[in-house]
Amino acid sequence: MANVTVIGAQWGDEGKGKIVDWLAARADAVVRFQGGHNAGHTLVIDGTTFKLSLLPSGIVSGTLSIIGNGVVLDPWALRDEIARLEGQGVRITPDNFAVADNCPLILPLHGELDALREAAAGKGKIGTTGRGIGPAYEDKVGRRAIRVCDLAYLDALDPLLDRLCAHHDALRAGFDRPAVDRAALKASLAEIAPSVLRFAQPVWKRLKKVRKAGARILFEGAQGVLLDVDHGTYPFVTSSNTVSGAAASGSGLGPASTGFVLAIVKAYTTRVGSGPFPTELEDDVGQRLGERGHEFGTVTGRKRRCGWFDAVLVRQSCAISGVTGIALTKVDVLDGFDKVRICTGYRLRGPDGQMRVLDYLPAHAADQASVEPIYEELDGWTQTTAGARSWADLPANAIKYIQRIQELIETPVALVSTSPERDDTILVRDPFLD
Repeated sequence: MANVTVIGAQWGDEGKGKIVDWLAARADAVVRFQGGHNAGHTLVIDGTTFKLSLLPSGIVSGTLSIIGNGVVLDPWALRDEIARLEGQGVRITPDNFAVADNCPLILPLHGELDALREAAAGKGKIGTTGRGIGPAYEDKVGRRAIRVCDLAYLDALDPLLDRLCAHHDALRAGFDRPAVDRAALKASLAEIAPSVLRFAQPVWKRLKKVRKAGARILFEGAQGVLLDVDHGTYPFVTSSNTVSGAAASGSGLGPASTGFVLAIVKAYTTRVGSGPFPTELEDDVGQRLGERGHEFGTVTGRKRRCGWFDAVLVRQSCAISGVTGIALTKVDVLDGFDKVRICTGYRLRGPDGQMRVLDYLPAHAADQASVEPIYEELDGWTQTTAGARSWADLPANAIKYIQRIQELIETPVALVSTSPERDDTILVRDPFLD
């Protein structure tokens, strides 16, 4: 039995929650390996909607769920999310949930710094969620983070606070803000510590035991490859690596453990916040996609920008992450379009004034903002694909559209999702049996 790593191949919001939940019901453990509570998953199970930000999607089905060391953890957000899900009848105990004890914490000062920077950036705004994710990752690599394990040793916290405050007090002074209130911060940490420490453990050790037993592990990524800090549309990216390789470092298991790499791909393209978007539609078609797809962020509620499917970007994401197969979601949103389009390449005017054709997204932000999409047009379909559970249930033109996508991205389709419901899924290739 193979392990499975799930990532998003676009700018996030591809529908990972439903697919991960579908896979989690067949897994023995689910691991979040990067990101923070800026991620958002919406699950619809038997008509009940569950909204998750930090907790792995497997928690709803009772699967062992783990937050790995690659995640930055807001302990207050975690406590609130656990309480909300328990209010919906989800059982969460140390038996089915664990947090890496070496996980860095997101502190109130991180969120405040995030907001101050965005407010001061003017036209240079990145469009962060303002939840402190980036500043927390900065403190991690700057070796001044407070981690989950430190909550058990609050009496020894002062040397860590010295390093942390030496950095943040200088930044805050530049924004005309007072120094960090160390006493208030320590009091807040003392108050939240019991809520987190009951789940804290060396999760690499628990995962090693799970793997040794031959159990199936599902690695759950947040955001999407195009938001990867190295490979995304920099600087309009998140602050972590969202590619499949991060599953190994962010969980404590080696690269050989990550198994089948399943990329979640939306049948069209969306993006939240600032940054380049070659196929964006600022017309009635874009509006229609947004309305039919209910394109609002799970975490922020922000309206998503919408556009046609970009095969150039998805092919690039699949290559960078070594994707084995894709799960194509929201095909039903395209029902009723007379024509559908796929971006197959870009035109970009070079320094010499000549137009060039590119089969990849260039690295520089100016070039990314200037590329013009080259489209291929296909016939749409009037029949519904919603709720389809086999190829026979799909209109012929929908099948042609899906087949053309996998040809252009050079990666096979493993799953097709036709509604938010868990069982409305066409299984082409089982990732756990690959």
